[in-house]
This record gives sequence, structure tokens and C-alpha cells, in this order.
Amino acid sequence: MSLLPLDIPPGVYRNGTEYQASNRWRDANLVRWSKGSMRPVGGWVERDDAATNPPRGMIAWRDNSGDRRYAFGTFDGLYTATASGTVSDITPVGLTDGIEDAAANTGYGGSFYGTEDYSTTRPDDGVYSEATSWSLDTWGEYLVGCSVADGVIYQWELDTGTPAAAVSNAPTGNLALIVTDERFLFALGAGGNPKKVQWSDREDNTVWTPAATNEAGDIELQTPGQIMCAHRVRGVTLILTDRDAHTATYQGPPFVYGFNRVNSACGVSSRMASVTIDNGAYWMGNKTFWTFDGGTVSEIECEVSDYIFDSLTESQISKVCAIDNAQFGEVWWFFPSGDSLENDKYVIYNYREGHWSIGNFGRTTGVGRGTFPSPLMADASGMIYTHEVGNAYDGADVYAETGPISLGNGDQVMTVNKLISDEATQGDVSFTFKARMHPNDTERDYGPYTPGNPTNVLFTGRQIRMRVDGVTPSDWRVGRQRLKAIARGER
Repeated sequence: MSLLPLDIPPGVYRNGTEYQASNRWRDANLVRWSKGSMRPVGGWVERDDAATNPPRGMIAWRDNSGDRRYAFGTFDGLYTATASGTVSDITPVGLTDGIEDAAANTGYGGSFYGTEDYSTTRPDDGVYSEATSWSLDTWGEYLVGCSVADGVIYQWELDTGTPAAAVSNAPTGNLALIVTDERFLFALGAGGNPKKVQWSDREDNTVWTPAATNEAGDIELQTPGQIMCAHRVRGVTLILTDRDAHTATYQGPPFVYGFNRVNSACGVSSRMASVTIDNGAYWMGNKTFWTFDGGTVSEIECEVSDYIFDSLTESQISKVCAIDNAQFGEVWWFFPSGDSLENDKYVIYNYREGHWSIGNFGRTTGVGRGTFPSPLMADASGMIYTHEVGNAYDGADVYAETGPISLGNGDQVMTVNKLISDEATQGDVSFTFKARMHPNDTERDYGPYTPGNPTNVLFTGRQIRMRVDGVTPSDWRVGRQRLKAIARGER
């Protein structure tokens, strides 16, 4: 009888076949790995029933009085809330409504020029308009924002009785905005040109016409794509298109900014699919993930890419959103899968330890901790939640499941009769085992077992899988499990 330690690396591996995930975790929901052990992610509680439509785009900040605020946009509105939970509608007068869901573009501008007769619906050729999202930032203590469907840059000056208003003299027809570290307001996709960056004078976002007495300016990026979003990253402004990435570096007059393309094949998948943290920027691209460290764009090896991109609802890719969770060194991406019109799955990348996790619930936008002590996230109903608090998950299962585990090269049948569990508190989780003789053979389930000291079990197979389920609403820890196994050889 030998003792079989289950030395399973942290994180989920979900590429290729099930057998390729041998001795790895292959499925999970609401768990993370941190500092050598597996644990549940924090739960969530309702904070504000803030809107009737899905928020897409959110920001949190402190005003000059130190008061905490957050703001978010929907396809037809703009809202703000205080730390105490008072929600105010600050939708600009005359805002052009967008669309809640992406849809096939069969109308004017759809397909190629000359396709079908005038006034005839174009064919659905897989080209979809975007679900409307907002680009939000702060100009001092004021909120600035732009809806991709409306294109106007608005500013809100903290008076809940007065809606946001258009910034004087700013270009229209914009796709996004950002305020740079040097205090310039960038209009991205300015004036209806999806490649154009136009910026205001320094410290004055009402001056946009270049002159010898100011630092306003503009440039058309040399890119085959359209500008999607931008971030402040380590002394430069990173500008992401759907095809490539550029940096804007402040140089001072007369050119003001210098622009440089830093990668030509790393486009971002949606306007909300990127996020910045202390060590750089991260984003979901087309079939892969990318990071920028302030100088270089690098591809991130993704061990769950098949799981994500094989299930992603391509028509609703504009809804993919990224949220940082710096407390645990993580970036979360939420995405729609299968036939879902809304985000219903997530993937987590732990950038400190370099592993991935997956799960099943959806959020439409959010912000990491900082202004508020815990992350804030919104769902498609317009509810805002405080995350990483407690261990309540609206009844969802908390679990992790391995791929096949074998003795040696898998040429021996084993009988397992004991489990020696490694938990911080015994009984917080249960264990279920699944045994089979061959990769596509019928599986037999054994358990669930409540851990003892040790736990008596009995099952036989050439390969087994183990599932760990959280059974108590607590911040449990699971470490290295060991099995007492008898090798029985071929049969």
C-alpha cells in the first residue's frame, strides 16, 4: 500500500481534452488559489438598486471634500451615487440613446457598399453593432464621460440637481475619452474619425483649437483599426484599438505628444475589456490575453483559452468587461457564453502567481477596491453589489474538480481505501471521487465524503477525478490531499 500525494498545481487548466488536464484542476466555480492553498472567493451583498437597465462603464472617486462617489452609464442614461447609497440621475439633456444588446447591422452602413438596393435590408453577414457603453474619468473632482452611441463629451460638476452638460468646444462624434497624467483631456475617435486623437489645452478642457498660446492638438494614428479605449500606465497613455496598441508620451511644445505603436497584433475585444493596475495594463484580445508593463506588450499564456473562446457569444463581445481585484492580485473578465445575451461567466487571471480560474455568474461592469473598501460590481438588472464580503453566493455551488489522476503512466489499476485530507478546519468541504478505466469510459461516482481523520473510502480505477465542494459558508482553506492506494497492475 502506497501513499499517493495529490500534488496539483494551483489554477485551472481547460485546454484540449480532459486527459490533457491530468493532475491539474479542470473545472471550478467561485474558488481561487492563493499562497499555496485553495479557498472560496469572497461573497457579495446588494448595495444599491441603482438602474433599470444594465450599467456598462463605471468609475469611483473622491471629491475635494473627501466624499466617496461612484458613477455609471447605461445605454440611455448616466447616474451617480454617494457612499451612503443615494443614487441620482444626471443624464444629459438630449443624450442620444444607444442600444442594450449588440445587433446585426443590416441597415444603413451595414455590409459592403452596393449590397442590395436602396432601402432594402442588408444581409446579416456577422457584423454587429456595439452594445452601448460609457467611457468615464475625472477632471479634477468633476466627472467626465462619453457614450459611444452619443459621442458627446459631458462634464458633471457634483450638483445632483443639475445633469451633466456638454464640454464647451469639445469635438463630437467621439468613441471614448481619457484624462492624461499631464491633465489633458483626450477625445478618442474624435469628430467621427475612429483613428483620431484630439486633446484639449492643458488644464483647460474648453480649449481645443491649437494655437501658439496653448497645447491643444490632434493626430490620426497610423492603424488599420478603430480606437477602443485608453489607460494611464507608468508615465504614458496607452491607447488600444481593435487591432493594435499605441502609447502617447508627453514631450512639451511644439509637438506636445509623441505617439508610438508598441504592438501591431494585440487589439482589445471590447471597450470595457481592459484594466490597469500598479504593474501595468491587462486586456482580453482576439483569442488571447495581453499585458503592457509601460514599455512592452506581451501575450499572456492562457490555460483556459479554449474554455473561454469556444463558448464566447461572439455577437455580444462588446459586453466583455474587466475588473481589477488588487487585494488578491487578480483581474476578472466577465463574458457572455452560448446563447446568452448577457455576461454569465467569468475568468480570473492571478498576475502575482500566474494562474487562472473560471466560474459561472455575470456582472456588466465594476470597479476595484480603492475609493471603496471592497470592489463594486453591477449586474444586468441594474443592481450594484459589494463584493469580497462574507460567503453568500445566491445559492451557487462553490467547488473545484480535477482532471484525471493516475498512478505513474496510467498503466496500473489502483484501489483507494483512505483519504488523508488537508484542511485548515476539518469539515468545511466535502470530497467526491469519480473513477473509470479509460479516458472515455463510463465514470462511477463515490461520495460525497465528509472528511475524518483519516476518511475511509473505497473505489477502483485506472484514473480518478476528485471534486472538492464547499459545504460551510466560511473562508475555508484546502491544501495537499493524500490517498492510500493499492496498485493492482493491468487487467
